[in-house]
Amino acid sequence: MVRADGPAVLVQEPERPASRRERLRRWFAWRRGWPLTVLGLLVTGLLVLHAQVPNAVGNLGSLLETFLPWLGLAVPVLLALALWRRAGVAVVAALLPGAVWLNLFGALLVDKSSGPGDFTVLTHNVAAANDDPQGTIRMLTGSGAEIVALEELSASAAPGYAEGLAAAFPYHVVEGTVGLWSSYPIDDVAVVDIKMGWTRAFRARVTTPKGPVAVYVAHLPSVRVTFDTGFTAGRRDVSAQALGDAIEREPLRRVLLLGDLNGTMNDRSLAPITSQMRSAQGAAGDGFGFSWPASFPTARIDQILSKGGLVPTDSRTLPADASDHLAVAADYRY
Repeated sequence: MVRADGPAVLVQEPERPASRRERLRRWFAWRRGWPLTVLGLLVTGLLVLHAQVPNAVGNLGSLLETFLPWLGLAVPVLLALALWRRAGVAVVAALLPGAVWLNLFGALLVDKSSGPGDFTVLTHNVAAANDDPQGTIRMLTGSGAEIVALEELSASAAPGYAEGLAAAFPYHVVEGTVGLWSSYPIDDVAVVDIKMGWTRAFRARVTTPKGPVAVYVAHLPSVRVTFDTGFTAGRRDVSAQALGDAIEREPLRRVLLLGDLNGTMNDRSLAPITSQMRSAQGAAGDGFGFSWPASFPTARIDQILSKGGLVPTDSRTLPADASDHLAVAADYRY
């Protein structure tokens, strides 16, 4: 407006409130929060296509699959940032990996236990550096298990475990650095060659009140993560193939595998084993059952697997002892 007796004055019209349509258009504008959208789609792709990530360079595929459940932590972070940026497309992109994660792992969050079974089995990497073996022995004898497999038994510690466990488990066998203790008779023991050059696996027949069960005890080679070589798991993968071949040839119908496999059920490199056996944790557990490291468990590398009509009814981890692993236990019925 211009006044005749004074300088020109510009009168600004009041800003019209944005319509709902305009607000939605701003929320879902691609340019708003596009880096978050890209990250959400990337996490979704890793969850959906983890099996397609190649192992050719540093075993990246196996490394991703080892810690795959932890990708779920990206979802609340991406969602919070997307809401803060008021970026609708980024919100959708953050919810996508959440839906995929629930499809992959949601069943593990539900308690699938169905009560006590006919017998209980336990496996534990007791750690060669364990400075309280007596505490470990008390934990094992109080576990209620009838069959116990131990890994990383040093030559100096093995006699102490044999003596301390004798009252609760009158039958036992130790081969190399792995051993089996049982309330039931053990016979027909045979070392399993897992291509390591020394004994870290064997097979035994355990005669339960309802018939024989082939029990395999194994400690597969350790893996390492380094910046220069990536996920070094070549020796473990060779051993997994050899162990899987031995289990496939097993003449008994009922088979248990107890041990530290240095790998998770998601790791494709354990397929020679996992393709023919099922995990007690996956079938009857509550939660992920992470067993390593004991101070802050991030992966379940200690496994109890079965086939041939053995039905897991419960699976759990035990309280920490002086080992760097948690013991894991499972109940079974025939």
